[in-house]
Amino acid sequence: MTEEKAVVARVRTWRVMAFVGSLGLTFAAAVSSTAGMVAAAPVPAASTADDSAHQEPAGSATQPTARQGVDTSLGPVQEAISAATQRLKAAQPVDVASSKRAAPTLEPRPPRSSGQGRRVVFDESSQQVWLMRTGDTVRATYLVSGSKMDNLRPGQYEVYSRSLHAIGFNYRSTMRYMVRFTQGNNAAIGFHDIPRDNAGQPVQTAKELGVARSSGCIRQRPSDARQMWDFAQLGTDVVVVT
Repeated sequence: MTEEKAVVARVRTWRVMAFVGSLGLTFAAAVSSTAGMVAAAPVPAASTADDSAHQEPAGSATQPTARQGVDTSLGPVQEAISAATQRLKAAQPVDVASSKRAAPTLEPRPPRSSGQGRRVVFDESSQQVWLMRTGDTVRATYLVSGSKMDNLRPGQYEVYSRSLHAIGFNYRSTMRYMVRFTQGNNAAIGFHDIPRDNAGQPVQTAKELGVARSSGCIRQRPSDARQMWDFAQLGTDVVVVT
């Protein structure tokens, strides 16, 4: 009887140990599975509310640290800014007024070599015109824009043709108050107002007068072109000097 009890006790002990071992294996498997799920699950991004809830108060000694492996320094940028600043300091100041082209000035009288009597005088070097009366007094003088090409020789000419309206030799512009006094390679050369292109826009401004800009003729502001039209009738002398 004692031997049977001992056998039963050993059997029960073995079963308990087996049961406990089974529980241990089940628990270990559950823990392993849970750990895998946690590792595989995506980490949700913190919301704005979460960020504000975890922000450090102003003046806190705790400072955010840079992420490992990310260079947050501005060394190269600061060096470039510093170098550019030094170059600007070392640069000499530019006199803006002296860098601009001086505005042309009007001579009160034409050159002595322009002759006498009632005539029109055009000075190619100064891009200036004089309307001279019979007593050699100046009726008007103003700046113009003559030819930028070498197609008008100095000398004495005579007005031989006039047109209230005219078309450019290339058919790309129109002009008024055309007063012709010589012939160029492609078309007549004369005085007229500032031409307008096919869109109706002036090809230059009145402020740009005083500089050679045309292909042959002499451009005038509209009011001056009208003065020329009234003054330079057929047969009027035109003297070109340089």
